[in-house]
Amino acid sequence: MTPVGLAPVGARVLYVAEPAATWLQRPPVVADCSVVAALVFGEPACDEAAALLSHKAVHAPALLPFEIANVARTKLRAGMEVAQVEAALRDFDEQRIAMHPVPPDAIAQLALRYNLSAYDAAYLWLAAELKAPLATFDRRLADAARQHLGALA
Repeated sequence: MTPVGLAPVGARVLYVAEPAATWLQRPPVVADCSVVAALVFGEPACDEAAALLSHKAVHAPALLPFEIANVARTKLRAGMEVAQVEAALRDFDEQRIAMHPVPPDAIAQLALRYNLSAYDAAYLWLAAELKAPLATFDRRLADAARQHLGALA
């Protein structure tokens, strides 16, 4: 038997390098469109959104890009400069957000149970599925999340 740390002559040695523990522990958070939009469009709550998402693994339903595009349209119609909106959309594209498909039947059930839009119910479903906190500036969604996520075992 070869002593620990010594490899037989001609044997390949396996080396494993690991990142610092802080890189391994990025707690998940589901961020809804209100939080991501505040961040990328530089809204008044931008700093709060940035602090909340810092050092987190951010997740969202796959519908988020469509919601961000709708926010961009709204900003343009409200008079925001095209260059600012384009910069915000580029910033969104650079965000590290894991997008997830969501099942329509489960979304419809949650939407009915908590009187939410299907869009908001998608964020709630994902947070429950990942057993992760849900970040939102929407009070109705926050109330539903407290109730629904608080009941999970």
